[in-house]
Amino acid sequence: MAEIADHRALKQALGRYATGVAVVTALRADGEPVGLTVNSFTSVSLEPPLILWCLDNNSPNLAAFERAGHFAVNVLAAEQGWIATRFAKPVEDKFGGVDWRAGDHGLPVLAETVACLTCRTYSEHPGGDHVILLGEVEAFTDAPGDPLVYVDGTYQVPRTE
Repeated sequence: MAEIADHRALKQALGRYATGVAVVTALRADGEPVGLTVNSFTSVSLEPPLILWCLDNNSPNLAAFERAGHFAVNVLAAEQGWIATRFAKPVEDKFGGVDWRAGDHGLPVLAETVACLTCRTYSEHPGGDHVILLGEVEAFTDAPGDPLVYVDGTYQVPRTE
């Protein structure tokens, strides 16, 4: 068994668990859109309707999400791997060339996703080198299609047989 101190081996072992891929968006204090790719998104509760996602303490987007008060979780469709890659990198204009609209609270909502949840920030909690953000779902959309999945360090499409 590998030692916990071996971060690369631990990351590889954790990467064996397939997750969905989402882009979480919000508005900066100046009204500019901000967004990033996450695979740490999960459902927490139905009463009240709560979800969570995690953000690195060193993220340049941390202050924007802590101040925003609301955020949108855009669950990506299978063919949107390029969007996941774009929002995972430190690109100056992540929204350039991406089809999106202003949704509730002016939040950036990406087009053609399989789901989008508009959330009010419910609470924040320290979680090691990340912040755990809980959101209360205020509204959502759900569309047909296959979701984008991340496993073993690559984006994949679920196999339906």
